[in-house]
Amino acid sequence: MDVVESVRMMEQDQDDFVRRWQQLVQHAEQMLPLHGGRIVKSLGDGLMLELASAQGAVKTAFAFQHFSHQTNAGLSPDQQMHLRIGGHLATFVTDHHDIYGTDVNLTARLCTLAGPDEIVFSAELRDRVVPGLDADLEDMGECYLKHVEKPIHAYRVSPPGAMPKFVSLPADATELRPTIAVIPFTARTSGPDDAVLGEILAEEIIAALSRSPDLNVISRLSTTTLRGRDTSLPLLQNHLNANYVLSGAYRVSGSQLVLVTELIEARTGRAVWGESLKSSVQDVLQGEDKITTEVVSQLGTHIVRTEMQRAASRPLPNLESSTLLMGAISLMHRSTRSEFDRVRDMLEYLIDRHRRLPTPRAWLAKWHVLQVTRGMSSGGKDETQRALEQTQRALDVDPNCSLALAVEGFVHCHMLKDLDGAAQRYELALAANPNDSLAWLFSGVLHAFQGVGDPAKAAAEKALSLSPLDPMMYFYQSLAASAVLASGDYTGAIALAQASLRANKAHSSTYRALTIALSLNKQMDEARDTAQRLLTIEPNFNVREFIRRSPSEHYPAGQIYAQALRDAGAPE
Repeated sequence: MDVVESVRMMEQDQDDFVRRWQQLVQHAEQMLPLHGGRIVKSLGDGLMLELASAQGAVKTAFAFQHFSHQTNAGLSPDQQMHLRIGGHLATFVTDHHDIYGTDVNLTARLCTLAGPDEIVFSAELRDRVVPGLDADLEDMGECYLKHVEKPIHAYRVSPPGAMPKFVSLPADATELRPTIAVIPFTARTSGPDDAVLGEILAEEIIAALSRSPDLNVISRLSTTTLRGRDTSLPLLQNHLNANYVLSGAYRVSGSQLVLVTELIEARTGRAVWGESLKSSVQDVLQGEDKITTEVVSQLGTHIVRTEMQRAASRPLPNLESSTLLMGAISLMHRSTRSEFDRVRDMLEYLIDRHRRLPTPRAWLAKWHVLQVTRGMSSGGKDETQRALEQTQRALDVDPNCSLALAVEGFVHCHMLKDLDGAAQRYELALAANPNDSLAWLFSGVLHAFQGVGDPAKAAAEKALSLSPLDPMMYFYQSLAASAVLASGDYTGAIALAQASLRANKAHSSTYRALTIALSLNKQMDEARDTAQRLLTIEPNFNVREFIRRSPSEHYPAGQIYAQALRDAGAPE
């Protein structure tokens, strides 16, 4: 048994969490002997319990649920302590310190299948429970557990006559995007129209940020009430569940407006970004000011950078889900093997934390593809199977998950070289979500491999327009460069590749696209220089292996690109 989101609660109020945990342990010590049980170990936010019978295990689990419901009464959702419980019929070795064995480890893994206030039993323990008398049982089917090779048949357990209860945790417990609150800006001057300008600017920024799939934006109606108040960051965190807060003040002088903004990381109170921006009052009133564009661009850049730094430097249990996901996505395209391997650890930890969310599994499938396309693995059936296993599990949870469909198409394209299968999955992804930017991007690259230029360029442009704040913008620009390249717009491809490299100088596939574009555009000196930089990043690169791995191998476009690389001095 353990406490759901214990790290968040500990950070929110450590003394209160410890006090309530101690109450729980004292209750367990009084209650367990009544059901033939004992505490084997306490981990500070979880208990390993041993009981003599299945009936004792059921009664103990229900007693913990009842105690949890009682202690949560009257508390706000973010203060409530929710338990998850897993049970298994186990054999083990014991001494005066601990109990040991495969079944002990399996019991701990079973606990991760349970949601807040849920109980999950293995089939072996379920067989000792009388349905309708001891408990009501819901078949969860075959479930996969971390580091357990074969699926485990599991059952959700509830008191007789009671339906399973699914608790909604605070938004930040399951939200996979960082949340930002934009507080309407405060006027430092008192002209007749001055006060309304802050509302207009905040509304424009909120509208622009809301179009990003990578940020969760608090409604203007929720943030307007906080304007001008001396609100503390804990208040903003607890009431708005905000990870970041944008606020500021402005002055109006004649027709000119100067806005001083500040982006604060709510958890630490640290200023992540601040800037002084200028516009005219007329442009603001007409919605044509450049402030909104600049603020939105800077916010996206600095939030992604902050989340990535946290994800790269801190232990996984201390990270929020949104940080884990955004950090994993951003680090996925870094150059070092250690950073790339950490991405897998982050995604697997996130999957273990949120078993019913398809998104982390879809990104883990993409990680397996990149491991092959970047030459870190020779690929083969095993790697392909691992990638497809993750997309299938994601689609089992949500058959209409456009991200999982898009990534499965990516697998078919880059690992199986099944371009027809890839196209089919991209179509399904866009049918499920016509605004899925990654599906549009992958579709553009697919057309590029086939040498179909105009659709490739159109799909890439659509992807870029749909994801202006994407944490992988350099990746979008890199793949868009390849798509635009296929249309014959070499100048446009060069511009996109150079923009991508300004954001990430370690992305080897961008150098490949830039080398090809420069070579085909007859800028041979620049092409040779870029090819040398490619070899610095990827010393073992050669044209033959590039073509072998490329889905364009059997299309004329592949031969054209290969010759362009040779002309630029890339080794055969």
